[in-house]
Amino acid sequence: MLNKQVTIKDVADAANVHPSTVSRALGGQPEGLVSRATVARVRAVARELGYEPNALARGLKINRTMTIGMLIPDLANTIFPPIVRGIEDELGKHGYTLLIANTDNDHEREAELLGVMARRRVDGLIIATARREYPLLGRMLSANLPVVLVNRTADHPPLSSVAGDDREGIALAVRHLAQLGHTRIAHLAATREITTGLIRYQSFLNTMESLGLEVDHDLITWCPWFTEEYGALAFEELLDREVDFTAVVCANDRVAMGVYDVAAARGLSIPGDFSVVGYNDTPFAPRLTPPLTSVRVPYYQIGVKSAELMLAAVAEDGETVPVSIRLGPELVPRASSTAPAGVPAARPRP
Repeated sequence: MLNKQVTIKDVADAANVHPSTVSRALGGQPEGLVSRATVARVRAVARELGYEPNALARGLKINRTMTIGMLIPDLANTIFPPIVRGIEDELGKHGYTLLIANTDNDHEREAELLGVMARRRVDGLIIATARREYPLLGRMLSANLPVVLVNRTADHPPLSSVAGDDREGIALAVRHLAQLGHTRIAHLAATREITTGLIRYQSFLNTMESLGLEVDHDLITWCPWFTEEYGALAFEELLDREVDFTAVVCANDRVAMGVYDVAAARGLSIPGDFSVVGYNDTPFAPRLTPPLTSVRVPYYQIGVKSAELMLAAVAEDGETVPVSIRLGPELVPRASSTAPAGVPAARPRP
């Protein structure tokens, strides 16, 4: 004989409240409608009884699917798991499910996946793939879907977004090196097609100038994307220019890994020949040889905040004023990859 399924009425009877109070307490936005004490009591009773809310029935009642779509450019990038976890944890509290799609930075695939999300009637989209000029946003908005950008912003149109404070993050890296006496600081920058790359590059220039340090554009090379392979190519280009430097600020930790690979191949020492600072403080940063000084970004909280903005937008049917949230980073210094400036290393000559 099958066990009787626990209902909202069962929870209401056990908690000594009306069934509508249970719905509010277990629903998306109980604040202001039900006291915190009542919410806590109802949720405790629901857990004790093993009550499982019927998300499908709730979605039909409010004409929603209780799903949020998310487009990610590269699932292999280690910054995305904590972002996704933060989003899922926050959405889950309110009965929503996250549908994730990986685009591989392919515009055609991204457009195709957007169509899939629309056909699945997601209630909103969280986008981690946006570039500064991003025509697909027009399609999303014309479908009347709430959109929140995560770890990205777009020039047009203005949309709600949550990201780390990249200006402050790069400034922390440059100031750290300057305090160690470095003046010849190189920058391995990433694509300016997305705001992450552009803002980090601009912050490097501005911070150098604010500290009275010369910006030598021969010490700046570009990576088409934030990968080890492009980092290695950009660093080889920098070395082949035969210009002296004592430190390198990398667009992210994966670019820094490319620097490590080239340094090993060319017999250069970190930090003996030059210091290196990465960005993101990804899980492998302390495991590199030597461990990498890096800028830590609160990616889990970025995920939570983006989910909060999405829930608010869905509750208001997208009629919300765009909000831009920037969460502060911190520098994680590891003396093994940065050291006081010495004599610039000799560059290989032909």
